[in-house]
Amino acid sequence: MSGLEIERKFLVKKGDAYKRAAFSCSHIKQGYIPCDNATVRIRLRKSELLPEIEASPTGGGLEGAFLTIKGQSIDGGLSRYEFEKEITIEEAENLLKLCRGGVIDKHRYLVKSGDHTFEVDEFHGDNDGLVMAEVELKNERDAFEKPDFIGPEVTGDRRFYNKHMLKYPFSLWRETLPEEYR
Repeated sequence: MSGLEIERKFLVKKGDAYKRAAFSCSHIKQGYIPCDNATVRIRLRKSELLPEIEASPTGGGLEGAFLTIKGQSIDGGLSRYEFEKEITIEEAENLLKLCRGGVIDKHRYLVKSGDHTFEVDEFHGDNDGLVMAEVELKNERDAFEKPDFIGPEVTGDRRFYNKHMLKYPFSLWRETLPEEYR
């Protein structure tokens, strides 16, 4: 897959409303290979069961591994070029060894809202306590319905870029956010 990625990011209010609304959950570990003028990400993703939902996916086993290259963001962080290719688990494990600064560890919940799907990321490790949601859009004016658990928009705020959080984790700046978002 390649093309222009248009997405908006939001903080998520405390609580488990997003978990109850989710139709899918996966555990993600991702790292970044140093590169000037682009972001090169390696990601491993494993599906998990959702005990809150009777008809949850069976999960178990890795869903996949991906190499993603993203260009510089434009429009205040709203859009940028993205290239993504599925790779083997072995390739991803070897490429993760080339990553700098550790890995981002998170659970991703998928929540349907109107015609869109929100990806809600619950971070672990040094970023524990941070929960963000993003929604991909067809164009910059694409209207979408926000679920009740969605808080303020943080699109374009570098603190909330996964790559940035490896160097400046949420644990260092969590007190800058209102209590309901940490």
